[in-house]
Amino acid sequence: MMNRFYAAFAALFVLTASAFGAGTVPGISMTQQLDELAKPLSGGKLYFIQAGTTATPQNCYQDTALTLVWPNPITLDAAGRVPQIFCADGTIKIRLTDKNGVQKLVQDNLLVVGPSGGGGGGGTVDSTTIAATGDLKSAYGTGILSGWVRANGRTIGSSTSGATERANADCQALFFYLWGADANLAVSGGRGASAAADWAANKPIALPDLAGRTLAGLDDMGAGAKGRLTSGYFGTAATVLGATGGIQAQTLSTSNLPPYTPSGTGTATTDSDNYTVSTTINASGSAQAGGSQISVPGSPGGTFGRLRSNGSISFTGTPQGGTSNAFPTVQPTLLATYYLKL
Repeated sequence: MMNRFYAAFAALFVLTASAFGAGTVPGISMTQQLDELAKPLSGGKLYFIQAGTTATPQNCYQDTALTLVWPNPITLDAAGRVPQIFCADGTIKIRLTDKNGVQKLVQDNLLVVGPSGGGGGGGTVDSTTIAATGDLKSAYGTGILSGWVRANGRTIGSSTSGATERANADCQALFFYLWGADANLAVSGGRGASAAADWAANKPIALPDLAGRTLAGLDDMGAGAKGRLTSGYFGTAATVLGATGGIQAQTLSTSNLPPYTPSGTGTATTDSDNYTVSTTINASGSAQAGGSQISVPGSPGGTFGRLRSNGSISFTGTPQGGTSNAFPTVQPTLLATYYLKL
C-alpha cells in the first residue's frame, strides 16, 4: 500500500512539474493528498516553512503577484486537496499532517519553479539557477526590477510595514536573509528576538547601501586577513560584512609631506663707526676724557674705531601659489544600479 502511495505521489510530481507555471511548488499545488491507507487526507494541515529551518514560517500566496497570503497552515478540503499556491522564488520546506497533527510528510529545499514575479511568458525555468535570495547583481538602468530591490539603503518589509523601497509580502525571504546575515542593518524600532518576530511585528529592515560605492571583497573571506585593506587606511575593520570606508577626495597635511630640512647660505653685514678723542695727558700718562680716564696707547690724541657685526639673518621667501585644495582619489568608474534578489 505504501509503495502505491509513493508511486502515486511521484507520478503527481512529474505531471505537475510540467504543468504549473510561475512560482508554484510542483507536486504540492493543486494535488490530492492521501494517507498511508490511500484515503483522502481530509482536513489535513499543510505548513509552509523557510528552507533550512525547523519551523520558521514562510508565506505562500493565492496569486502570482504575491499579495493574497494563504493561511499557514492551509487546511485541506474534504477530498484532501491542496489549493493553487504561489511562493517567492527560491526554495521552501513543507510539512504535511493529518487533521490531528500527526506528521505524514516533511520535505526541505523544494524548488519554487518559475519566476514568481510574473511579467509575461510564464515558463518553468528555475530562477534559483540564476540568482538566489540575497544575491547581488548590477544592471544598466535605474528602475525597479521584478523580483529584485535596489541596494540603496532604504528599507523593505511587509505590506503594512511602511518600508520605503518595497513593502510587500514577497520581501519576507530577503528580510529573513538580511536579518541573519548582517546584524548591523538597522531594524525600525530595534531588533526583536528573531527575524520572524520582527517580520510579524511589521518592522522594516534597512538594505545595504551601495549608492556611490564600489564593491570589494572582505579582507579575510574565511581564509585569514590578507592585510590588503586595513583599518588604518580603509577607516574601519575590513573583515566585517557590510563595512564601509574610503573617501572620494583627500587634502594633504604636513604629515603627508616627505621629510625635508631647508638649508641655504647668507652673508652677514658689518659696519663701523669712528670717533676722535682729544685728550690732555696728565703727569701719570693717563688721558682725561669726559670725567673718565682711559688708557691711550701711542700718541696723545687720535681716532678710535669700533667694528659691529650682526650674528643672524632672517628672510621671507616668495609664495609658491599653494591653495590646500582637495585632490580626487576616485578610480575610473562607470555608474550602474545594484540590485538584491528577493
